[in-house]
Amino acid sequence: MEQIIATVRGFEGALVVVPEPGGDFPEIAWGDAFFYYAPDGRMPRTTQPYGTIVTKNYPDDSASDLDPPGRWRVNVHVGRTALPELLAGRYDLAAADVVLPHPVYGPLGWICVVNPGERTTGTVVRLLREAHEAARARAARRHS
Repeated sequence: MEQIIATVRGFEGALVVVPEPGGDFPEIAWGDAFFYYAPDGRMPRTTQPYGTIVTKNYPDDSASDLDPPGRWRVNVHVGRTALPELLAGRYDLAAADVVLPHPVYGPLGWICVVNPGERTTGTVVRLLREAHEAARARAARRHS
């Protein structure tokens, strides 16, 4: 998890937000990570993150079984057109080190990987970089 967070922090213009106790974020978000394109270093108010890491089940999102110790999931917005080339067959949404449709946001173009490992870390980093570049392009269009 820390390796992925460090990698994203290295992307030009990236902002990684990791809520902690005592901050402005709800308790359920503590320990998770949110990835934005924000070259000014301020969290965008009208833009969703292009990637996240979650470290626990959420009330409406428990199919990945993230509550046991050591389980976490990286989520990346890849767009609806990219989903078919990344996914095939049936899915065990709790499987580790496998690219899967996000259990809640898959239809909106999100993939996820529980505990990325040897098989998927390279793919996850590539997809995060592509999502970051897409977020940068959207920001450039908004400001032109």
